[in-house]
Amino acid sequence: MNKIESVEAPKSVGAMVWTGRVITGLMGLAFLMSAVMKLTGGPDVAKQLEPMGLTVSMLLPLAILETVCVVIYLIPQTAVLGAILLTGYMGGAICTHWRVGEMFVPQILIGVLVWLGIYLREPKLRAILPIRRTRN
Repeated sequence: MNKIESVEAPKSVGAMVWTGRVITGLMGLAFLMSAVMKLTGGPDVAKQLEPMGLTVSMLLPLAILETVCVVIYLIPQTAVLGAILLTGYMGGAICTHWRVGEMFVPQILIGVLVWLGIYLREPKLRAILPIRRTRN
């Protein structure tokens, strides 16, 4: 007779999951704030777009795209798809900033944080992409 024993997750795993949730929430909030700024922004936003070669008519589609991607990212069942979509969105931002000679490292860091949030809170993702230590 096999008896299934309940095994409690170590406290460090719980802390890791909560850290991932916080990072995910902060990234979601940042993207939503960016979308709202695109929707409600005035002349200041238009001035920032000009050097990048973007027009004011692009603000609404970009805001909608950003909002849809972040909503998909914040739903636990579709979070990985959302991360993929946000990675693509950030890839466009990286190329845009790079093309005009602006620093693009913040966009790279945002992309890394998007994935870090999911990685820390999703055990299935950690199983697929394990961090391994090398033995000396």
